[in-house]
Amino acid sequence: YQRRVHGKQWYQRRVHGKQWYQRRVHGKQWYQRRVHGKQWYQRRVHGGTTLATQIPHAVGCGYALKQKAQMGGPDAISIVYFGEGAASEGDSLTSLNFAATLDCRTIFFVRNNGFAISTPVKDQYRGNAIAPRGPAFGIKTIRVDGNDPFAVNEVTKEARQYIIENNAPVLIEAMTYRGGHHSTSDDATRYRDVETIEYWMKYDNPTARIFKYMERKGWWNKEQDDEFRKNTRKMVMDCVKSADKAAKPPIAEMFSDVYSGGVSEEPWYLTEQREECLAHVAKYKDTYDAYGPWSETWEPTTAEWQKR
Repeated sequence: YQRRVHGKQWYQRRVHGKQWYQRRVHGKQWYQRRVHGKQWYQRRVHGGTTLATQIPHAVGCGYALKQKAQMGGPDAISIVYFGEGAASEGDSLTSLNFAATLDCRTIFFVRNNGFAISTPVKDQYRGNAIAPRGPAFGIKTIRVDGNDPFAVNEVTKEARQYIIENNAPVLIEAMTYRGGHHSTSDDATRYRDVETIEYWMKYDNPTARIFKYMERKGWWNKEQDDEFRKNTRKMVMDCVKSADKAAKPPIAEMFSDVYSGGVSEEPWYLTEQREECLAHVAKYKDTYDAYGPWSETWEPTTAEWQKR
């Protein structure tokens, strides 16, 4: 974000659409790994860190897809995933109403894990979870066992077919349980007991259930699973170690991936922001990361690498 404080823009806090680091993994730069960017080649639009903002985007997309289909375009729909915590945001209710009144081709997929970030559902709503909100807006709704991958797949396919045939949105509520912490900064044991967490993590969760199914079919077993987990963990840790050793890219690059044409398409205000940012960092160099790149041609010296 551009954090305006006392009239100043703190560019170092820019998040959306920016590549803070080009994470070098096994010698490669994974430019595709933009956390808040777009993966248009997969027709995926990532949600931002602000809660529920992706929901109205999906409605607009669903409306556009309906218009395209009516003009001979493909039978495509949009689907947006969010939790019951995000469903408490005003954006979700406004989006449901827009989708219903504009007949948008959108699936609202709510994952109700019972605790949002750390707030139990009893403190979020008094109604029968999220599903009843669908009929209130005139939207076809279904509730499904969110821990059953086959059931989730089936209702999602049926919802898509219904939308294509009727040009109307669908709300799916998947009832599940968050077995782990919400994030690395969260301690789930502060608001629920350890025994309950261990039960859900060990027995009634999608991974355990699909494992048992594959095991019964003879497609997978514990020895294969243990080996797979061991190898996968090693691969991930190797990637993390490799990425941690990589140098940061020039600060100016956080402005360079906003417009595809680079500087030639850059609006005047972005040019002004970049110049002001670089001047600010250069002026207060000692305040920032000692190994930070202060120019577009910055390269770490041997001494700097030894310090790392």
